[in-house]
Amino acid sequence: MKFVQIIDFETERLDEMEQLLEQAARRLASRPGGPSQRMLLKDRDNPRRYLALIEFDSYEEAMRNSEDPETSRMAEHLAALCIGERVYTNCDLVDERELA
Repeated sequence: MKFVQIIDFETERLDEMEQLLEQAARRLASRPGGPSQRMLLKDRDNPRRYLALIEFDSYEEAMRNSEDPETSRMAEHLAALCIGERVYTNCDLVDERELA
């Protein structure tokens, strides 16, 4: 079953975060088990607030990815660019479909 982690965070340094994520994506492109998709949402009512939706093929893949030292280092760098604490929500993907 696919797994999605939602990360709710605030930042005024999104450009720097995007650079870190691009660098990580290039380094990890050939590694199996990483995220399969990423979506970033911006809160219209709070311009500093974002929601990142990170999809994995399974919960187990996500946990293996979380335990990787490279992922931990990247998370620390991203955390330094955030305002306050991040909130993580872990979800099993029950249904996904195109609506048009």
